[in-house]
Amino acid sequence: MNWSRTCLVVIPCFNEGKSIALVARDARRRLSAVMVVDDGSSDNTSTLARSAGANVVRHARNLGKGAALRTGLALARQQGFQWAFTMDGDGQHRAEDIPAFLSCAEDTGASLICGNRMHMAQAIPPLRRAVNRWMSRRISQRAGRTLPDSQCGFRLIALNDWAALRLESDHFEIESEMLLAFVRAGHQVRFVSIQVVPKGPHSHICPIQDGWRWLRWWKGCHGGRVWGCQRPAGEAAKAQC
Repeated sequence: MNWSRTCLVVIPCFNEGKSIALVARDARRRLSAVMVVDDGSSDNTSTLARSAGANVVRHARNLGKGAALRTGLALARQQGFQWAFTMDGDGQHRAEDIPAFLSCAEDTGASLICGNRMHMAQAIPPLRRAVNRWMSRRISQRAGRTLPDSQCGFRLIALNDWAALRLESDHFEIESEMLLAFVRAGHQVRFVSIQVVPKGPHSHICPIQDGWRWLRWWKGCHGGRVWGCQRPAGEAAKAQC
């Protein structure tokens, strides 16, 4: 497959002026088409992303990671791309891991390939590690299969399959919603091991506010109100490439 023609890198970000230029440049070394979705930043994120060769789309105000991802993925599909990578703009994902995702897609035909950091879990800050494991256990139980790193935003997504789903989350719960929606729709989901890069002391995740949003979303899953959370008939395929 000619990935340079069929795949775009989508980087949603908010006030990532310190890291976005390096992230965009590194991504362009692997795949030439890179789109940065500036989610209402008040710093120079957009300017620096453009200087690094990325196409920039900007929200007038901060809408949340889920909303930024929907903007980027929808535009990628409109522009004729069949696949999209999603990477965070804070530098915690390494572009040199991209070939592992591409190989997994070619070898397995999976529609969603997610990064998995659990082989190096001790390198993740303790609170984030504990929360990730707790959420991943809950989501795995709901999905009826093991989803080892449900909160990783480094993903390769088949855009036509994504477009057929009804994803509504505007914030960080988008990672969980997307996973369950792909499984529910019967699409093959795989994980590939990636590097663990510390995020440092600053994070855009607010433990109280975003934790509350996730719990509200999860309650919707159990109440049957979230389409992507319906339990699949059965999924026992191998998860790890």
